[in-house]
Amino acid sequence: MTLDTARHGPLEDLNLPLSPQFRASLEPFAQRFVLRGEAALLAPLAAAFGVAPPAGPLSSASTGTRSALWLGPDEWLLIAEDCPPGLEEAIAAALDGVFHSLVDVSHRQAAVMLAGPQAQEALGFGVALDLDLPAFPVGMVARTMFVKAEITLWRRGERNWRIEFARSFAGYVRELLLEAARGF
Repeated sequence: MTLDTARHGPLEDLNLPLSPQFRASLEPFAQRFVLRGEAALLAPLAAAFGVAPPAGPLSSASTGTRSALWLGPDEWLLIAEDCPPGLEEAIAAALDGVFHSLVDVSHRQAAVMLAGPQAQEALGFGVALDLDLPAFPVGMVARTMFVKAEITLWRRGERNWRIEFARSFAGYVRELLLEAARGF
C-alpha cells in the first residue's frame, strides 16, 4: 500500500489562531494506526515500531518521530510522523500469531498543536477536564470532548498540547479555537 503523504489537509487553507499568547498550528500528515490487543503484543510491537507502547493509563511514549498513546486498557494510537513505506506491513508481520487488531486511520485523522502561555486556557474553553499541570502532567493523554468534538488530548509540554480529531470535525475545531482565541 502506498500512502499519499502530500494529500491536502483539512485545515491547510484556513486561518488558525495566532497571537503571542495562544497559537494553533496544523500538524503535518502522519501515519496513524489504532492497535488493540493484549500485553503479549507490547514487545513485538516495540521491535517493529521503535516505541514500546505504554502499559499505564493515560500515558504516552515517544522516540524521535514515533509515538504511542494509551487510549484504553487494550488500545493504543500509534503515530509515525516519518511515514516510512511498509510500516503497516512490518507491524503486522511482527504481530503475526499475536491476537490483535491494527487499523490504519491515517487519512481519517488530523491534528493541531496548541502552544503559548494561554493554550491551557483556550483548551479550557471547551474541555471539561482539570488541565492544570499537576492534574494533567506532560505526557498525559486523554480522550475527551472539545465542546461536541471527540478528541484525543496529549500534553506535549508545559504549554504545548496536541489535539487529534476526526478530519470531518476540522472546520468545527477551527471555529472553536478561533472563538477561544477571541478571549485573548
